[in-house]
Amino acid sequence: MAKTLERNPDLPFSRPFLVEELLRRPGEALTVTAEPQERDALAALDGIPGIAALEGSFKVSKVGRYVHVDGRVRARVTQTCVVSLEPFESDVEEPVEVRFVAAPPAPSQARVKGGPKTRRRGAQEADAFPPPPPVEEGEEDAPDLIVDGRIDLGALAAEFLALGLDPYPRKPGVEFAPVEPEPEAESPFAALESLRKADEP
Repeated sequence: MAKTLERNPDLPFSRPFLVEELLRRPGEALTVTAEPQERDALAALDGIPGIAALEGSFKVSKVGRYVHVDGRVRARVTQTCVVSLEPFESDVEEPVEVRFVAAPPAPSQARVKGGPKTRRRGAQEADAFPPPPPVEEGEEDAPDLIVDGRIDLGALAAEFLALGLDPYPRKPGVEFAPVEPEPEAESPFAALESLRKADEP
């Protein structure tokens, strides 16, 4: 089982792993589960009343220069019905398929380390991991970047949970009934005109 690294305190749900360690176990399923305080923070972030359960199951593999993360995010959430305004629970299940590519080291980091040899080594590392190619029409989205040799599977699960939420949730059995416009009240001038016509011979 791959060992999780220190969590990112700036993220509501964080489970970072070293990519190198994940790739030693190709095809091995890895599950991350959100704790109660993490679910509460994510619910507030996503603008929903609550999240009763959230887990992501992933497999990591290397395909060419890319690291592929495939899996599924499952959650039990509470949302507010847009028709009745009642809270109700529903299940979210979202497939995950993301490509990652190693990010080149920042030039500032290479300069801080010291002399010309160190800077040249940084340049070689940048050459080994060039920026992702531009996305052309008809191609997949650009890959995400691997930063500091790690991928945060908790953050990935949180992202796909947000993608899987229904933006217009409706409680099962609740139908949207269009409001019929009320008939316009008769103008007092129209009423007087009707009386005038009735009095005419």
